[in-house]
Amino acid sequence: MISDKAQIARSAVIGKNVEIEAFASIGEKVRVMDGASIGQGAVIGRNTIIGEGTKVSPYAVLGTPPQDLKYAGEETLCEIGKNCTIREFVTVNRGTTATGRTVVGDNVLLMAYVHVAHDCRVGNGVIMSNCVGLAGHVAIGERAILGAYAGVHQFTRIGELAMVGGTARINQDVPPYSMTAGSPAFVYGLNRIGLSRAGFSPEELTLLKKAYKIIFRSSLLKDEALKEAEKLEQTPALKNLIEFVRNSKRGVTPSK
Repeated sequence: MISDKAQIARSAVIGKNVEIEAFASIGEKVRVMDGASIGQGAVIGRNTIIGEGTKVSPYAVLGTPPQDLKYAGEETLCEIGKNCTIREFVTVNRGTTATGRTVVGDNVLLMAYVHVAHDCRVGNGVIMSNCVGLAGHVAIGERAILGAYAGVHQFTRIGELAMVGGTARINQDVPPYSMTAGSPAFVYGLNRIGLSRAGFSPEELTLLKKAYKIIFRSSLLKDEALKEAEKLEQTPALKNLIEFVRNSKRGVTPSK
């Protein structure tokens, strides 16, 4: 059902079985896909896609201009994936000309007051607890979890299936499969429970633990540690970990 008190731009495209509540605002060139719902007072800015089955709670604000002083009104995008849950007062800005878009993947949960800044990439299955803040150009890997009030510096990466503790201050890349917490943040080991729930076998967990000890707990320099880790059985997860560390531009969060 679409309320007659909602404001919907003429160029917006509304799919089948969409619900739009009173006082919601749908901007120019917005696409709301089948089965999505937009809560009371929510604002969907221009050039935004709301994926199939996604639920946008009251007073969320998605697809508004980036908070970047270089932005001069260029046509950029905001893409929200399928079956996401966007809770009250979440804000997601459009991209800048640097990448052209901000992207939130499928099956993502953004709890109340989360902020996703311009040009961020949020992977499938990510969960962000209340008041998490992402600065511009942050990349979050699939199924990562960020605790309440965590803050992430611009251009930082958080690897897949990582667990970031509440109030953490993330200034450097967080490796995949890790548990990270604190201000400043430190890596405290493998996210063993999360990995087990994700279907990792005991053998895979043992292998990753060996690699973590080599990369983060040994006295070897980074390149030397990665070469040692490459001597282990190269599963997809271990290859992902090694490449993540090798390709880090901001440096990797240290272990403690």
